[in-house]
Amino acid sequence: MILHICTRDEWAAVPDGGEYRAPSLDDAGFIHCSDPGTVALPANALYRGQAGLVLLEVDPALVDAPVRWENGVPPDPRGILFPHVYGPIPRNAVVAVHDFPTDPDGSRTLPESLSVR
Repeated sequence: MILHICTRDEWAAVPDGGEYRAPSLDDAGFIHCSDPGTVALPANALYRGQAGLVLLEVDPALVDAPVRWENGVPPDPRGILFPHVYGPIPRNAVVAVHDFPTDPDGSRTLPESLSVR
């Protein structure tokens, strides 16, 4: 399982049978993703306090594009790698959508719906 952060509206705009295309696909050539242990890193660095976010739970086996585990930008000094999807994510590859609310201090942690697995 890999996770992608997006807005509820961005996800709602993907039609049945369609594909999700993050802006980074055009800019960087891939869609930034995380795993459950690392998703708080980009969430708190890039989306702190932003409302209306969800986590797409993606089954990489259902994605037609290559998924590569690579350094973030900038690379994490601890050597943490992140999954990057080098193409659109088919709607049917998203096996669950989880609300991704902020904590009272504006930060984010892994939603309980994912941490109990």
